[in-house]
Amino acid sequence: MVFSSTTFLLAFLPLVAILYYICPRKLRNGLLLVFSLLFYGWGEPKYILIMLFSTVFDYCNGLAIGWFRRRQREKGAKGVLILSVVGNLAILGFFKYTDFAINNINGLLGTAIPALGLLLPIGISFYTFQTMSYTIDVYRGLVPPQRNIIDFGAYVTLFPQLIAGPIVQYKTVAYDLEHRRENLAEASEGLQRLVIGLGKKVLIANQMGAIWEEIAAMSDPTAATAWLGAIAYTFQIYFDFSGYSDMAIGLGHFFGFHFLENFNYPYESRSVTEFWRRWHISLSTWFREYVYIPLGGNRKGKGRQLVNIAIVWLLTGLWHGASWNFVLWGVYYAVLLLLEKTFLLKWLDKAPRFVGHVYTCLCFVLGWVLFAITDFSALGAYLGHMFSGAFADGTTAYLLRCDWLVLALAVVGCTSLPKRLWEKRERAMAPALSDGLRTVWVAVVLLVSIAFLVGDSYNPFLYFRF
Repeated sequence: MVFSSTTFLLAFLPLVAILYYICPRKLRNGLLLVFSLLFYGWGEPKYILIMLFSTVFDYCNGLAIGWFRRRQREKGAKGVLILSVVGNLAILGFFKYTDFAINNINGLLGTAIPALGLLLPIGISFYTFQTMSYTIDVYRGLVPPQRNIIDFGAYVTLFPQLIAGPIVQYKTVAYDLEHRRENLAEASEGLQRLVIGLGKKVLIANQMGAIWEEIAAMSDPTAATAWLGAIAYTFQIYFDFSGYSDMAIGLGHFFGFHFLENFNYPYESRSVTEFWRRWHISLSTWFREYVYIPLGGNRKGKGRQLVNIAIVWLLTGLWHGASWNFVLWGVYYAVLLLLEKTFLLKWLDKAPRFVGHVYTCLCFVLGWVLFAITDFSALGAYLGHMFSGAFADGTTAYLLRCDWLVLALAVVGCTSLPKRLWEKRERAMAPALSDGLRTVWVAVVLLVSIAFLVGDSYNPFLYFRF
């Protein structure tokens, strides 16, 4: 089941909301656990067992670490932590990378090892990182072990963030799991955020995706058309993923949870370093806290810092998928970040603001091309079209003429300008008028989005495949 479906919006969510708010508080986590499993199992019921195993596995690991810690048996606690990390990575690695490894071994050695044909369980990359962060934080003494398996199960499986994040660290919601107090104002704010995210996905991301798919399928696009396709994908992935994050955060608010922000207008960045502080913040934070800093971070000299950055970005690329284009994408950003750490950031700080912004835009547009095209020959051909051949033709003009409105919405909508203008206008209006206009605006976005969804085909979010 996906958020951007009439089944979820008109049946599943209203049912859960009604039952949740009439349910006694002490039973609400159990209710969320049951419906989260239903949500997950709607399309892939067999993979519920893997998620349940991960949940019980790390629930027990957390208790075991706490047991050893209370008895000051450090080796035992560390052994359980190693078991948790190795076990989680083994499960993730088996489903995500086994066939990739087999295919590469066959290609390299000329063998004929049969691939297993494994399908990647939806959300496994996200909930695996969540449960690992829990056991690591218990080991570090940052959180006590959760003794209630229902509460822990609700944390792992919570449907608002289960499928594609944000990656919610246990320590950020531990209080909410046991002590949250829902209220009408926060629930209303959450529903508004949900609708805005839905609009991003349905009204902008899907339209950008159609442009990208049309251009990517062309055999010989002009340079301008190829760049238009790359820009369309750049907007698609932003509005798709940030839209999902908005919906997840909004649903969290509706049920009393406070998830951390996952995006902060990344396309306004003036350096690649700044871009990755603003894009998929929960993933960047996870790698910083659980990989980069344990490796030494920037505390062991410049050379070691650069090596640590390279390791983190190789792993970041692999986390996104078992394909060499993701490895290339990770290496690409590692090189850019290393260049910025060594000298480029100092130059960008002195340059006019627009120079840094243009440089960063070029970097992430090219980066998304590496990300989007998994076949290396197709990737090379597309990059060739972007930098050679005829500049433009009638196709370019036709696409711009047909799609100028949604492109304009995307350009403006990916910046903080709409939010700043709305907040300025709200300050000048009476609260009742402001609330009324906001309600009307949200209702319009919801109705138009549902109209687009009715009769539409299945349109999952891009990050579902990771």
